[in-house]
Amino acid sequence: MNIKFLKAFNGDCIWVSFIENDMPRNIIIDGGIGNTYKSSSNVKGDFFKVIEKIRQDEQFIDLLILTHFDDDHIGGILRWLNEDKKASNIIKKVWFNSGHEIAKKFESDENEDLNIKIVNGANDFKTSLKQGIKFEKYLEDNNLWAGEIIEQGLEYELFGIGFKILSPDHEKLDKLLKLYKKQKDYFTSGGEYDFKTPLKDFINEERKCDFQFNEDTSVANGSSIAFIMEYDNRSFLFLADAHPSVIINGLDKFNYNKISPLHVELMKVSHHGSMYNTNKELLEIVKTNNYLISSNATKHGLPNKRTLARIINNNPNANIYFNYDLKDAIFLAQDWKDYPRFRSKMQNEF
Repeated sequence: MNIKFLKAFNGDCIWVSFIENDMPRNIIIDGGIGNTYKSSSNVKGDFFKVIEKIRQDEQFIDLLILTHFDDDHIGGILRWLNEDKKASNIIKKVWFNSGHEIAKKFESDENEDLNIKIVNGANDFKTSLKQGIKFEKYLEDNNLWAGEIIEQGLEYELFGIGFKILSPDHEKLDKLLKLYKKQKDYFTSGGEYDFKTPLKDFINEERKCDFQFNEDTSVANGSSIAFIMEYDNRSFLFLADAHPSVIINGLDKFNYNKISPLHVELMKVSHHGSMYNTNKELLEIVKTNNYLISSNATKHGLPNKRTLARIINNNPNANIYFNYDLKDAIFLAQDWKDYPRFRSKMQNEF
């Protein structure tokens, strides 16, 4: 199996490729921002190149997973579908929690802000044109989607791979339906970088008895599809932008906890390393030496160095990988002296 974290700017785009009974298989998890596919000036991104390789090799995307509605996860996929009329020919199956199906599940009115469209020639997720085809209809018309809700506690077996779904739960889907509002500006930078603070300062602060963890409150992030992927007696953890409390509850449903932890080869850290999406309790349940953060550190103050401090405090032997060259920008010389056992580098292929 090969797992590649594509350069997706401030987003996520992951390509998993493997062989099942001599048959090559491909799974794509999210598509980053639109430029991960192609920029408005026609610069081809990593996602475009992967699509072309799969097509040239006469292979398919056996499973396309759209974890949630935020542009930094779905933008590249929509730009691809908007521009490539033959895209559906290489997709076999899609996981996507649509607003329409969630409304049916809760026997409630639809949230119009959850409607997204395929609009020929459009290159922006924010497109508000009335023309175009609803994303759900596009998937249904091309027999790519069964309309199922992917939610916590479900298990799937596909292509010799096991999936255990940790997020979203019932409550987060309900909140998405009732509270989601389409983002006004996906590219507004928010939050300041905390790279100049030594790791030791964060660790000492969080050891105090009065320290309180504040969890992410984003409705879209809370609806993220997060899962354990099992292949060849190994496990891998993909957390999208999911909330830690939901992940922990999901792990518990599969009997993973502090007493019986989950051992994984690799943990894709939630929400690009946000301090609001990884807490001490989660890190104590998930046992790994390999943590991957998908971010180019240009938006929203992410990754947060505070999150990296939590990881290192929990596991002094941690290997922290970035899909962009961020190590020297984030870590101070003092950090390496204080915590000499952790390692960090740019590596996007495993």
